[in-house]
Amino acid sequence: AQILGGRGQGRHGSGTRAGPAVGVAVAHGRCLQAGHRGQTQQGSAELRTGKCSFCLGACGGSRGVAEAGKAPLQRALQVTVPHFQDWSGGEFQPTRIQILNVHVPHLQLKFIAGFGIHLLAATNFTFKIFRATVAQDWCPCSVPEPLHLMLPMALLADTPVSQGSIGTPVVSISGCFSLFDKAIVLDGHNSRRPFVGLPQFPHEGREEAGAMVPCNDVGTQAGRLSPIGPESQVHYSMIDTPTITNDYISLNINAVLFLLSRPIVLPVDTTPFVLPQHVGTRGAMATVGLSQDLFDSAILLLQKAGALNLDITGQLKSDYNLLNTSMLGQLIPEVGRQFPEPMPLVLKVRLGATPTVTLRTNNATLRLQPFVEVLAPASNSAFQSLFSLDVVVNLSLQLSVSKVRLRGTTSVLGNVQLTVASSNVGFIDTDHVQPLMGAVFEKPLLDHLNALLGMGVALPHVVNLQYVTPEIFVY
Repeated sequence: AQILGGRGQGRHGSGTRAGPAVGVAVAHGRCLQAGHRGQTQQGSAELRTGKCSFCLGACGGSRGVAEAGKAPLQRALQVTVPHFQDWSGGEFQPTRIQILNVHVPHLQLKFIAGFGIHLLAATNFTFKIFRATVAQDWCPCSVPEPLHLMLPMALLADTPVSQGSIGTPVVSISGCFSLFDKAIVLDGHNSRRPFVGLPQFPHEGREEAGAMVPCNDVGTQAGRLSPIGPESQVHYSMIDTPTITNDYISLNINAVLFLLSRPIVLPVDTTPFVLPQHVGTRGAMATVGLSQDLFDSAILLLQKAGALNLDITGQLKSDYNLLNTSMLGQLIPEVGRQFPEPMPLVLKVRLGATPTVTLRTNNATLRLQPFVEVLAPASNSAFQSLFSLDVVVNLSLQLSVSKVRLRGTTSVLGNVQLTVASSNVGFIDTDHVQPLMGAVFEKPLLDHLNALLGMGVALPHVVNLQYVTPEIFVY
């Protein structure tokens, strides 16, 4: 997963873009970053979609990715060695060998155009060899001390990157070679001397057929459903085969959001998604571009699920409650006449019009047009409608990435705009009602929206990796 890196400029758009986009960039080699495609000083690999553009590359070049890959490679090589059959004294005797430690001092990765990645790793294996019991005249059951060896080895692997049958990127191993150096005996004083008790392997590569195993889970979470909420998911899938050069890997990916297993379809035809030139951050290991369509789909999903609707209620016993007939009666005389005693009010907020997300350079906004109905308790324990308002709320949208999810928070821009839609309490002066409605409406709305957007949308990502120190750009 960590071998997606490069040494050149990442591919980017032609300068004209089909629509606005959001990006995130991360600058540490062991982690992916979401961001725009753009020039990287040491390389990139990218995924582009109609709704989301995901760009994978090396942080600080392949060296950054290689540094990140040393630890997991060391763990992966810490395998159990089966017993060897030693021909000694005319009969087979089992020899137990244990790997005590694996150290990877050097790991080099290189893109191969039209193929995938070439891997070169220098490794030092420390073995503990339990030698067989040797019968002696003076002691019939003499047990020799275990032998500690260090065996330097170079591992070379060719790993093609392709498209799986279900739209997932597949990184497999087509060839793996081992180059052995002379084994070194480690005695109790940590001194080293050449070990001559075993024949030396030739210093030439030999293919290990057993290592040629496809790693289908290495790659992005394309082809899988990632949950957004209790009843919604996002599905990423590759559109075509990867484009691989000596400098980057580009994966063209499509994103579809589902609600109750049904895809969210935008009401208008989407335009091709092309990111502009010179976006992102230098030295990025990965870059992800998110198109306007992805945001439109996510907001449409929330609206269709009814998640943007809320009820705001007042509590009479609260010292800070403004949502009651007494406070409203000071602004609307008819309310005070109908309700001489303070009664709690309820605001039913419903999103009929589809919210819109607007992306401009370094700026993202969300526009909501809810229908708000003001209700008061009636004598028969039901609620009666006092009046209703058409409301327009403009919100600033701040984006962030946590783990592998894109999250958002909002804040109100300017004043909440009110228009009376209907009234059962006579004339309503919106200028008088504005301060009260702003006080009782804005905070519950922001709390509700931020809780929803804080859940986030799963981004395309590499298995077992997270986005770390991301930088977000809006274009």
